[in-house]
Amino acid sequence: MKFAGDHSNFFWVSMLSLKEDIGLRIRELKHVGVLIRARTIAEAWEKAVIKCWEDGSETPTEYGEKSKEILGLLVVVEEPFGEPRVHRGDIHTAIRNSLKKYIDEVLEGTLDKAVEEGKIHYTYHERLFNYPPNGINQIEYVIRKLEKVGFSRRAQAITWVPEKDMWADSPPCLQRIWLTVRGGKLTMHAMWRSRDIFRAMHMNMLAITELQRRVAEKLNVEVGAYVDFSNSAHIYEKSYGDVERFIKVIRNRRGL
Repeated sequence: MKFAGDHSNFFWVSMLSLKEDIGLRIRELKHVGVLIRARTIAEAWEKAVIKCWEDGSETPTEYGEKSKEILGLLVVVEEPFGEPRVHRGDIHTAIRNSLKKYIDEVLEGTLDKAVEEGKIHYTYHERLFNYPPNGINQIEYVIRKLEKVGFSRRAQAITWVPEKDMWADSPPCLQRIWLTVRGGKLTMHAMWRSRDIFRAMHMNMLAITELQRRVAEKLNVEVGAYVDFSNSAHIYEKSYGDVERFIKVIRNRRGL
């Protein structure tokens, strides 16, 4: 293609400038709208930690420390009960009985008494199985709804109670779960307003997919994919050193 006079140079300079501008804008938005696909929970958590560390934007928090943050992290786990489920690099699950204790809190309500006594603000079990103020068992509803209409889009449970949570210092991070059956498998979506990726996400996913498994058993269907969305996925400043060591160990193991 030929251009008269200096138009050719102008065209290519303009194209180069546009390319650089697009590249800059992409780099500026690396922390917004991120998708991770993984086969297992362990793989998904590892990828999320690394992605948040490498591409997260440093931002202040209401706790007085900085954080590296991704705004809008969507994680798809294809086989929630595929092995390995538990990542051996998570120091929090490595503490004896810590995972079982957490799952019991979420699914058995072992800390619900503390909510009644005003010692803690909420538990996920309380909000999902005994939603205040009228004690609604939302999980029972989900099961009954999907027993009647497996493909329903209405089988969900929420945690947010405006009159309790709007001005609370530590309101629930999990906001909603949504379940449906497709092809004989139960898919679960979980939505989180705020998520400590390094210190909480792994155990969150392990516990909430255990709920997915229990609902699937009640419905006599298989466990399907687990889809996890965080509005703010972040790593707190106090964890920076631990995250650096975690990633270094992973890379050394793989010769990277």
